[in-house]
Amino acid sequence: MFDRRFFASKLGQAALVSVAAMVSFNIFALSQQVGMTPNMLVASVPMATLA
Repeated sequence: MFDRRFFASKLGQAALVSVAAMVSFNIFALSQQVGMTPNMLVASVPMATLA
């Protein structure tokens, strides 16, 4: 399915760039959360109030 011809095409190159962007975004997002304590994580989540 994914062979050398696929990755040589423009679609294959776009797929590689897309995967690289997703991986780098996930690494960035996780690195932002490394130093947080559990209290900070709970405080950063918006809470819905029930009437």
